[in-house]
Amino acid sequence: MFSSLLGSGKMDAKDLNSGPISVLITESQFAQRFREYLERERVLDVCHGVQKLPDGTVALPVLGEKLTEQHLQELRESLPPGKTCTLTWVQNPIPSKAARVQSPARKLCRELQHLVSASGGRWSDELEDDLPRSWQRHGDLILLSENSFRAALWKELGPELWETVASALGARRIAKRGRISPDGVRSPTVTLLLGQDGWVEHVDNGIRYTFDVTRCMFSPGNITEKLRVASLPCAGEVLVDLYAGIGYFTIPYLIHAGAAFVHACEWNPHAVEALRKNLELNGVQDRCQIHQGDNRQLELRDVANRVNLGLLPSSEEGWPIACQLLRKGTGGILHIHQNVESFPAKAHLHSGHLEEQQLQQCPEQAVSKRQEDKTGQRSRRSPKDADIIDSGRETRAEWQRWAETTGMRIRVLLQQLHGKPWRTNILHIEPVKSYAPHVYHIVLDLECRPLS
Repeated sequence: MFSSLLGSGKMDAKDLNSGPISVLITESQFAQRFREYLERERVLDVCHGVQKLPDGTVALPVLGEKLTEQHLQELRESLPPGKTCTLTWVQNPIPSKAARVQSPARKLCRELQHLVSASGGRWSDELEDDLPRSWQRHGDLILLSENSFRAALWKELGPELWETVASALGARRIAKRGRISPDGVRSPTVTLLLGQDGWVEHVDNGIRYTFDVTRCMFSPGNITEKLRVASLPCAGEVLVDLYAGIGYFTIPYLIHAGAAFVHACEWNPHAVEALRKNLELNGVQDRCQIHQGDNRQLELRDVANRVNLGLLPSSEEGWPIACQLLRKGTGGILHIHQNVESFPAKAHLHSGHLEEQQLQQCPEQAVSKRQEDKTGQRSRRSPKDADIIDSGRETRAEWQRWAETTGMRIRVLLQQLHGKPWRTNILHIEPVKSYAPHVYHIVLDLECRPLS
């Protein structure tokens, strides 16, 4: 994946300490200008290094919680016509030289070695391999991944283990993530290992979110879609968010996109509790009505200019109610989230090179690289480069096929509902991130209008 591309380097994987971080991708001639701007705006992530990628572009690490849509707009406007920059996220990037000197992962390993030795145990490669490779930080709480601290020896150390982990990582509370519970509300199975409660606060694009990590999910990988939502022209519109959660998209629509009113639907009572708090934290509680329960039983009709269907792996169950919610006289726009599978040709499946890994994380970037020289002629490409571009075309073609099929099915639903023909128009297809190998989180902006 693209994250693996940035994660290669002199430092051993055991020493990498970051979870997902945001990066800006730009061409090398603009990198210094971008870096100076990001430093001046205090949104450059100095804990991670700037990386030059094999295709000649440069990845600059940024602080996702501080980077705003205005920052992105100013950077893009500073570029010559035809040039742009891409915001994406990476897993396990290379720490900066300064960060490597005092790596929390190294400090954690050393302190646990001392703890095991003091308790009469023996350190081993198995124990070292069992340490976390990444984690999420929410204020003074560290959320560990499920595939760490599984060895039997850790249980023998008792509470002192988690006190040592917290000290090494500069935290006061420790929690460990498990698998998502198949309970219909996607409840996280998170265990609080140190501390009294799991409530944390997270700041994203100027919006404050609070939630209980043991009962609600928070996805840092959706930052690009949150920023895109924030830039949509929703002034004066009524929006329905069918899967509101703690307000990931509800609040950006209200604060940044200027929606007049949002109906937020959510059936997880713990997420509803967090949503109420978040609306109040951001001062928009008067412009939002929460509908708790199964949205398939929602009694609203004919109210929405837009409907957000942010459920993975598929929001298909919500399509009929979304059609019911659109204003029957004027229609509106559906923002449909979906995990779309796209399997390249067999030759691409076995390439195993970094370019293929980059495509899996950010195929739209690979497709856009036409490698044209200054005369406007396409430069020579190696067979490997051609394979990557062809794979990207296949991937985007699969997205297009899914979008067209979805548009057709929505038209049928609308015609059955209203007894007259409607038209649908694909406004935009947005790739959010790679969800799994050859599976991409896609958002389709679908315009739906009644035919006069």
